[in-house]
Parts: sequence; C-alpha cells; structure tokens
Amino acid sequence: MAGHSKWANIQHRKGRQDAKRGKVFTKLIKEITVAAKMGGGDPAMNPRLRLAIEKAKGESMPKDNIDNAIKRGTGQLEGVSYEEVRYEGYGIGGAAVMVDCLTDNKVRTVAEVRHAFSKYGGNMGTDGCVAFQFKHCGQLLFAPGTNEDALMEAALEAGADDVVSNDDGSIEVITGPWEFTTIKETLEGAGFKAEFGEVSMKPLNESPLAGDDALKMQKLLDALESLDDVQEVYSSAVFED
Repeated sequence: MAGHSKWANIQHRKGRQDAKRGKVFTKLIKEITVAAKMGGGDPAMNPRLRLAIEKAKGESMPKDNIDNAIKRGTGQLEGVSYEEVRYEGYGIGGAAVMVDCLTDNKVRTVAEVRHAFSKYGGNMGTDGCVAFQFKHCGQLLFAPGTNEDALMEAALEAGADDVVSNDDGSIEVITGPWEFTTIKETLEGAGFKAEFGEVSMKPLNESPLAGDDALKMQKLLDALESLDDVQEVYSSAVFED
C-alpha cells in the first residue's frame, strides 16, 4: 500500500511492545495458565500452550514460572481463574479495534476498556461489530532484500497459507495460527530468519492515518494496552510515513 511502510509499521509496533516489557511476564503467565486449562498441560498436544511457552522463552521467562503457570492451569496448583473476553470498537477515522482480555472480573474490565475508548476519541461497539474485518493467523516478516523466490518456495512447501510482497521490499509469510511455530522453525532450518513474527488478528483492510489523527490513535492504543486485564490490542490502523 502506497503512503506507508509495512516494515516501518511492524518495527514501530515491536518497539512499543519492547517498551512495555514490565508487563510482559504477567500477560504471558495468564496466557499459559488459560491455555493449559483449556487444552491440557502437554504442549505437544496443545498448540496454543506451545505458542505461549515459545513466547515466554523468547522473553527469557524462568522455567519455574512457566511450569507453575501450567500447573495452575491444570489445577495442580491453586490460582486465580481467568475468563477470556473480547471487546470491539472504533478508533480515530473509524479504524477497527479489537481488545482481547483475560480477567477475573468482567465488570471491572468492561468499565476500564469503555473508559479508554471514550477518553481517547474512540467508540466501543457491540460484539462482532469489527471482528469480521480481521483474520486469525500467523505473520512472519522478512527484511527487504530477502530472496523472494527461494523464500516463497520454502514457505509454501512448509505449509504456509500465503506469501505477500510489500511495496517497501519486505516479505510477509502468512500461516495458520497453530502452524505458526512449526513453519517458523522449518524456515529457520532453511536459512530464513524472520525479523518479526507473531500470531495475531490481521486486518483484512487497513486504515491509513497521519498527522494528528495518527497521534490520537496511538494514544488510544497505548491506553488500551496499558490496562492490566488486556492481553492484546489489534487495529486496522496503519501510520503513514
């Protein structure tokens, strides 16, 4: 898409995530606990748990923390019971926003999310109002200059859903959400190391923002991400160069 750089936007988002590392362990422990509760404590049989453990290891979380979170999820240790809940709404310029939470108090969480939307110029919507605008998938982003033909051949052979070339020269490999880890490892074995990778809700259509609108939207996203019960915030907003 002309006007903004996919590479710059991904790097910007990654930089904001790195800046919030103080909350990363708490969020990962919640995710591991819920994943283990829902699908069992064996990562080989539970793709969601496997992905959560990989993310935790990527953040250098101690093994004991991971093991204890799994045990809380499977009931071997006592712990808080978390519930998954998703809120949807609109940001600046009508950009779609989805907020995934893990909470032990839905009344508190919905009030905090609604307050953040209203305070920073957004509008909280009804269930399903924007979910159809996103696709649950894995994304691997490779730097400009990567051999596109070789990467495409390796990715499709590994089982990727799609390979997308961006205007800025970067290349995206799209995977199924639960095939993400396997395909990432396969590509690394073939010599292709992604600069950024995540399982996310990928917007099917993007909402370019610039100037004051981009700044306002960033404040809204930051406010939502700062809430204790919020795990992930997804948006169709992209910021123009």
